[in-house]
Amino acid sequence: MTTAAPPGLDLERLRAHLDGALPAPTAGPLTAALFEGGRSNLTYLVGDGASRWVLRRPPLGHVLATAHDMGREYRVLGALAGTAVPVPRPVLLVEDTGVIGAPFYLMEYVEGTAHRDAKELAALGEERVHRLGKQLVDTLVALHALDPAAVGLADFGRPEGFLERQLRRWGKQLDASRSREVPGVDELHRRLAETLPASPAPALVHGDYRLDNVLVDAADRIAAVLDWEMSTVGDPLTDLGLLVMYTELARRFDGVLPGAALAPGFPSTAELVGRYAESSGRDVSGLGWYVGFASFKLAVVLEGIHFRYTRGGTVGAGFDRVGELVPLFVEFGLASLDSPTSQEG
Repeated sequence: MTTAAPPGLDLERLRAHLDGALPAPTAGPLTAALFEGGRSNLTYLVGDGASRWVLRRPPLGHVLATAHDMGREYRVLGALAGTAVPVPRPVLLVEDTGVIGAPFYLMEYVEGTAHRDAKELAALGEERVHRLGKQLVDTLVALHALDPAAVGLADFGRPEGFLERQLRRWGKQLDASRSREVPGVDELHRRLAETLPASPAPALVHGDYRLDNVLVDAADRIAAVLDWEMSTVGDPLTDLGLLVMYTELARRFDGVLPGAALAPGFPSTAELVGRYAESSGRDVSGLGWYVGFASFKLAVVLEGIHFRYTRGGTVGAGFDRVGELVPLFVEFGLASLDSPTSQEG
């Protein structure tokens, strides 16, 4: 983390606003620290000496249309509070850009570890790692089992034509971030469009579901699922395809991506997919397409981040290597369209 007043926050203006918006005034001057590791929305730990919150705001600089909607994130956290899917409690949504220069929201601070490193995860031991991997799948199944209407999210997405719209949307976002030639990315987009599958019944989807987007408490329980900026109501297999993509790429490109899935004991991809299929009852025979789509979507996200980095619009370390990842995602996405369902690994 970085301390003091990190870029993207005016602590005096923030405190003045919170004093009028929270049930009680802040206990003292605010401090803030930027959480490293995030590559999209900026996330800060904010405290007043007595309480701690997490603040989320859009990135600095170039922002893609429809992305970084603070209101959507805040709404889904409120909808999921009290369900079988653990989330931080939302505290305050501020859409007035006059406070810190962008919309933002506050949520409660949840103690826990976001596992990104295989060595740290391996310290738990193979049995605990294996249980955590299975719990990751079980939490996803629980999310997809929720009735969006029952939690007030009936209008949160448009399931009809979901995959076609998603492909079109991410194609437009790629065009908005083009600053160089990326070999194969247009071929991947075309092949996905030509082989569009029929979606199963719609569900609430996370949009970026992976091990390092959950917090694990000291009892090895998933204490909170984080980063809901891409959530919607749509095809649940997009979440599973994404989880497979991250797991496989961590194994194939060790050191390039968060590699917690390399820890001894973490379930194989086949076991992850099999557990999801058995618990959810969904047909996963066409999962290769979804893995390819996940690869395309993340390639576009990373290219957008690379675009912002080249224009000085990123905050924190590590952005200089993001551009190198994009061709890896494209290459893996193309291979996934011709691969078996479970991506044995």
